[in-house]
Amino acid sequence: MELLVLGGTAFLGHEIARSALAQGHRVTCAARGSAEPPAGAAFVRIDRDEDDGLAPLTGRRWDVVIDVARQPGHVRRAVRDLAADHRVFVSSGNAYADFSSIEQAEDAATLAPLAADTMSSDDDYGAAKVACEQAVLAAGPAAVVRSGLIGGPGDWSGRSGYWPWRFAHPVGPEVVVPDDLRFPCAMIDVRDLAAWIVDLAGRRVEGTFNATGPTTDLESVLEVAARVAGSSARPRPVPVERLRELGIGDWMGPATLPLWIDDPDWRGFATMDTRRARAEGLTMRPLEETLTDVLAWEETRTQPRRCGLTDDDERRVLTAL
Repeated sequence: MELLVLGGTAFLGHEIARSALAQGHRVTCAARGSAEPPAGAAFVRIDRDEDDGLAPLTGRRWDVVIDVARQPGHVRRAVRDLAADHRVFVSSGNAYADFSSIEQAEDAATLAPLAADTMSSDDDYGAAKVACEQAVLAAGPAAVVRSGLIGGPGDWSGRSGYWPWRFAHPVGPEVVVPDDLRFPCAMIDVRDLAAWIVDLAGRRVEGTFNATGPTTDLESVLEVAARVAGSSARPRPVPVERLRELGIGDWMGPATLPLWIDDPDWRGFATMDTRRARAEGLTMRPLEETLTDVLAWEETRTQPRRCGLTDDDERRVLTAL
């Protein structure tokens, strides 16, 4: 099939394009051009911030358009300007309105869609994804994939790679971890998600699907992380109150501990009910394989990780305990 990937040069988009090529499809990647598409894909430079930014792609009909955008205006213009027999939009679990319970299904309440074309801040992310979903579904046959945390090689955020990396590079005999070891965790390997998205596109599957890995807990993730790192370092659980006192946050950003959220209203955030996706063929490799491969990638990282503790942060916390 003739497949257009809006993006196709970074993390998930790149992996979607690579997977589609491996399955024998003809792939065009369209992006600003800050990174390279996979070998074998055609590339078209576009600027989706401009009203006519998709002009180089018009005048033809695509079998499938796959879009990973977050700005509603980008998606609204894509469905307006690009002719396609089918569309796949990669949304997010952030679209849901409540995260206090685990493994909610696709019929759970979502946020109100963002009316504006552009997010004013990252706080608009979930509402923006809902607006993007609605634009795609209104345009014709489509699948919407609400992804959970995406991990594996190339995870620029560092959320999936931090724990195996930290156990591989401890600053002492202990590794700082939150004491909420039963916090529900889930992630999906970028390679599994990409391959399944291409499969949905090829079969012209319609509907909305949650896509993430099996629900586990933080303690289990830490055990796997230490094992793939070959580490003898021991987790040092630190009470949440003490972490707060020491300026250590959760999930994402500087001086944070990923895969954990210090808020009971967000306890189910990482988890989703994926029975519908699994019935449509979604399969997931073992967590151990994902963490092994992301650790190998972390060892080649050239840009700063966007979460976790630096060595200095780690020493400071351990010294204060």
